[in-house]
Amino acid sequence: MGELGAFMKIDRAETPERSPAERVGDHREFVRILPLVELREQGARCMECGVPFCHSGCPLGNLIPDWNDLVYRDRFREALAQLHRTNNFPEFTGRLCPAPCEAACVLEIDEGNAVTIKQIELAIVTRGFEEGWIVPQPPATRSGRSVAVVGSGPAGLACAQQLARAGHAVTVFERDEAGGGLMRFGVPDFKIEKTVIERRLEQLEAEGVEFRYGVDVQGALAGFDATVLATGSRVPRDLPVEGRALGGVHFAMDYLYGRNRDVAGTAEPSISAAGRHVIVIGGGDTGADCVASAHREGAASVTQIELLGEPPVSRPDELTPWPLWPMKLRTSYALKEGGERSFAVSTTGLSGNGRVQQIHWMQNTGAPPFEPVPGTEESRPAQLVLLAMGFTGPEPGLLDTLGVARDGRGNVDAPEFGTSVPGVFAAGDARRGQSLIVWAIDEGRRCARAVDEYLASSSPR
Repeated sequence: MGELGAFMKIDRAETPERSPAERVGDHREFVRILPLVELREQGARCMECGVPFCHSGCPLGNLIPDWNDLVYRDRFREALAQLHRTNNFPEFTGRLCPAPCEAACVLEIDEGNAVTIKQIELAIVTRGFEEGWIVPQPPATRSGRSVAVVGSGPAGLACAQQLARAGHAVTVFERDEAGGGLMRFGVPDFKIEKTVIERRLEQLEAEGVEFRYGVDVQGALAGFDATVLATGSRVPRDLPVEGRALGGVHFAMDYLYGRNRDVAGTAEPSISAAGRHVIVIGGGDTGADCVASAHREGAASVTQIELLGEPPVSRPDELTPWPLWPMKLRTSYALKEGGERSFAVSTTGLSGNGRVQQIHWMQNTGAPPFEPVPGTEESRPAQLVLLAMGFTGPEPGLLDTLGVARDGRGNVDAPEFGTSVPGVFAAGDARRGQSLIVWAIDEGRRCARAVDEYLASSSPR
């Protein structure tokens, strides 16, 4: 597996990126792929571990050592087949996944030295599309059974593709005007250009999946043998402080949806950061996407604040030992482009005359219950405040109408993907809460298996 001892002779190569000064001037993807010679060298570093912990680090169970070795040997078509055995959409994960597989890599025991798994994954699937190796795989026979999938995010798409390939007639209902869910409307083009999504949607259509856009499903769908709820976790966490109702205070997704539609040329945005002092509340990926989008709009200033305290620079072994995902300090791509960041900040209020003009905050202790630190009160200019504090669960409307049971966190209660309503299933963030794209694809695949087994054991409608 790989080249004997290569991990001791070849250094890890970091993912190449366009310079921050260049990329802030456009909306094209900024991540690049290593040249072929370097890719093969990186594949050679995979060290034939006795126990490949990268498998457990990846929710999809990707066969990582297998395709690392095949890339090293310049057998890309075989590597692509291995990649697709467990992952329907490696071009999505290769761009958007934070790579828990690399955190679990045995070489990561020497921190910062993991195999560049994510980079190799993206290179394999990119080569597959360039060479024309990725083609529709329609089923040889049809089952005569039909399934409705509500939601076209990665969970819904993975579920739809698996079911279509099993021979079932699949219809995907999406309330937005195009497919992809948050990948299309919540993630900016400079992280994933929408042609990447369209390419897969076309493949699914060629495999027999029907897409109905602009349809907001409000209740039971007639004429289907099973229904899958893949509606995501879309209720945003709010900020209950004085001044929240002022103009200029918005949920992050409202801002990002507008930006994506503006870049696509399909709608004029109602929220703009241009020339304004922007505050982003929340330190995760959504917050980073807001920061980067504000840069590209020409914001006067951008500040990102985080409730939690500043994490350590290196992996804290006493808290998150290898191979767990390390809770350590990371600087997002967006902050490399500019802006400020502050940790352990509690927002105490917003003020302005009809529209927000200032934000007021205090330092806190950095850990629950986030007690305020006396004497640290501060005010800053704020003409646009974006709330990127995560999500609390799926939207309740459709769930209440269908009468599906919920768990203690408000997610759909579906331990084995089947809900309390016969024939209704759930997958992705709607079932497990907000999570990673790899979990969404894994959920979609496993839910499809559960639906297929249900259809095999039940009578047609």
